[in-house]
Amino acid sequence: MYKKIILLAGPTSSGKSKLAISLAKKLNGEIINADSMQIFKEFSVLSSRPSLKEIKTVKHHLYGVISAKKKFSAGDWLKIAKKKIKLCLKRKKIPVIVGGTGLYFNAITKGISKIPDIDKKTRNKVRNLYKKIGSVKFYHQLVKLDPKVIDRLPSTDTQRVQRAYEVKLKTRKSLFDWFANTKSDFLHFDIRKIFINIPRDELLKKISKRTEKMFKNKCIKEVKRFNLLRINKSHSVNKLIGVREINDYLEGFINIMQCKEFINIKTRQYAKRQNTWARGHMKNWNKIYSKNFSNLLKKSLKVVS
Repeated sequence: MYKKIILLAGPTSSGKSKLAISLAKKLNGEIINADSMQIFKEFSVLSSRPSLKEIKTVKHHLYGVISAKKKFSAGDWLKIAKKKIKLCLKRKKIPVIVGGTGLYFNAITKGISKIPDIDKKTRNKVRNLYKKIGSVKFYHQLVKLDPKVIDRLPSTDTQRVQRAYEVKLKTRKSLFDWFANTKSDFLHFDIRKIFINIPRDELLKKISKRTEKMFKNKCIKEVKRFNLLRINKSHSVNKLIGVREINDYLEGFINIMQCKEFINIKTRQYAKRQNTWARGHMKNWNKIYSKNFSNLLKKSLKVVS
């Protein structure tokens, strides 16, 4: 069986979904979601999930399938994505994996390390230490514990420094040693990689349009419904851009114009982080763009053919 997979990434609002649908139609493909927020059932508007009309044109997988009450990792995503890829190939369809979550793409191209589960006691011990001594001292202690983090893990990456600490503490093995022994499950697949390299000025316009569209599509109602679930603040779904800003508006701390502007600012910052990730982790991807959609599609087809 000829095993081709298409990976399509790009910053938020760059037009990934539209391109993915056109590619899937041209290539007899099916779309698999690689966006960590579009996976949640409760957020179709704020996550900019493809519309029902779009979903009807081409088969879509892993959109709105997980409850926001559940914690969901890149490892969890890979487990179900592998099943969907297998299903597509069995039906002689080309999987078009599209989204903006770099860790999901890494899971496909590099694999997920088989780090043992860290028990709650160890995890809490590390979290409490971080709170007690602060980020600077904590990082110095981490370097003493695991010198391999130097120049590979910035002290500002709160989540990953704590993760590195708990892994070394529990397994007596560096996080980077675990990574070194990790292999992709797709080494023998023909993987074509596309990144939409949209210019900054174009992207800023699209971000503003996207925010306006969200409000027209009743994102405030969506947040109100979400609030009723009373989900633990530590869950990643709370990081979805717009949740905090809309709640600040609902509580009267800001007006609607400020709310929209704060969402725009946060989205621009997120897009910048996605582009930074791409520069570091997607060096061998085909970075393409054209303002004209037909040209963009032609460039994409050239990469995947």
